[in-house]
Amino acid sequence: MQSKLPNGMVKQVEIKVFPDKVLDNEYIKTLIHQQMKREVSHIQDIILAKRSIDARGKRPIYLLRYDVYLDEEYTNPTSITSTFADVSQAEEVIIIGAGPAGYFAALECLESGLKPIVLERGKDVRERRRDLKAIQQDGVVHPDSNYCFGEGGAGTYSDGKLYTRSHKRGKIEKVLKLLVEHGATPDILVDAHPHIGSNKLPQIISAIRDTIEKYGGKVLFHHKVTDFIIENNQIHGVRCGDLTFTAQNVILATGHSARDIYFLMNQKGVYMEAKPFALGLRIEHPQSYIDQVQYHQNQREENLPAASYAVVAQVEDQGVFSFCMCPGGLVVPAATAPGEIVVNGMSLSRRDSPFANSGFVTSIELDELEKHGYSGVFASLDFQAVVEKAMFDAGDGSQKAPAQRVEDFVNGKISPELNPTSYIPGLISAPLHQLLPSFVYQRLRKGLIDINKKMKGYLTNEANIIGTESRTSAPIKIPRDAVTYEHVQIKGLYPCGEGAGYAGGIISAAMDGQNVVKAMKENVIFGATHPDIE
Repeated sequence: MQSKLPNGMVKQVEIKVFPDKVLDNEYIKTLIHQQMKREVSHIQDIILAKRSIDARGKRPIYLLRYDVYLDEEYTNPTSITSTFADVSQAEEVIIIGAGPAGYFAALECLESGLKPIVLERGKDVRERRRDLKAIQQDGVVHPDSNYCFGEGGAGTYSDGKLYTRSHKRGKIEKVLKLLVEHGATPDILVDAHPHIGSNKLPQIISAIRDTIEKYGGKVLFHHKVTDFIIENNQIHGVRCGDLTFTAQNVILATGHSARDIYFLMNQKGVYMEAKPFALGLRIEHPQSYIDQVQYHQNQREENLPAASYAVVAQVEDQGVFSFCMCPGGLVVPAATAPGEIVVNGMSLSRRDSPFANSGFVTSIELDELEKHGYSGVFASLDFQAVVEKAMFDAGDGSQKAPAQRVEDFVNGKISPELNPTSYIPGLISAPLHQLLPSFVYQRLRKGLIDINKKMKGYLTNEANIIGTESRTSAPIKIPRDAVTYEHVQIKGLYPCGEGAGYAGGIISAAMDGQNVVKAMKENVIFGATHPDIE
């Protein structure tokens, strides 16, 4: 009988398997045993730690990393929510916006012993669906309830991609674990590029709200902030119409499309800055084509997900790149006001749509905007709005989006007909090459030509290109102190997430919400009042 290893241990084992074997647990166990050799008898548990796909060879292969527990058993870690305590009588923090930044800031408040009061202009996820149906089928845009505004923010209907390159914010594991604790599949803890799917996110968002309320926080819908109470460069609360909410600490997590908040802050003399952003179109290919290019297979092999891609080119020292790529996805209308056309992408959890779509955008810098007559704090926002209106004016007054086939776009030709699309409101053949500002069109055109050299067939008339992809990031930055996270001018105001210019996706926004609360707790002495908000 072999003796035990001292105190047990965990070893990492990496194996490679073809897709047809990735679900064969016995086969995988055999491969692990072959690597462990003399230590096989010590194995107590085998836990998958990381999963990714390497598609560079002739046949895609799964890369699997396992934690092998020797002479000790794997134990589930303590859940984060189990450490929360009741905060109903604690110091109050107002959080404006119930998107990823706002909701994860609220969860961090619970963990920090603070009472979050979340004010959301839109509706809860269940009620919000009616307005999404209205914009999809009837072309009716509800200014406070749409694909950008409402519980969960824009992230609820954007595929649920949970990937960020911004690891300087901290470890992403806490965000992922909280999502799992609220109903997400544990697969997101191990997949290299995890996603949830827009069909599953609403239930998860609802569960997060339940947690906030269970521990004494509050989430109030139909509460659009209409004024900030600021005296002597200190925020004292906000107004929602006739209602007043007072607190010495306010987290601003309104997202990148809340133009009314930018205008209000400018009116109140709150310092902001114009910010570069990206603008372009959304390109939609048959998913089968993307699979063929990425997997080198005429038909996608079983157990392989719909293939994704990321492309980039440099044109005149400016980036042209894909953004928010949605394999097996849908193009959706993302306008937040009547009279504009904005599109975005989303995917359901199975990613089984016959289409693949991605933003195809270019960087818009402040100096070139100034050359074209746009200046001041609203330079980027004004440019964004002008392009969105031009796209709307090219249509029939509905949410039908102007589009071209991709080769026609590059050649400056109106398409006599368009390809099938996932975009429910429908497409209208239009001269995008004329509707876009010339410098934007030329960069996108040259970028498509360059990328087609690397990804043969990307530039094809089997694909549509659709206007306009303009809400990639905030056109405004609300500056804050790098240590305290407070606004540089207004004490107690904490700009947060995408709308403040500090995030670019679900994970980065959620982490920013967490970091803001951590900084608030560490650097601020609380002294808020306790209004009756029932």
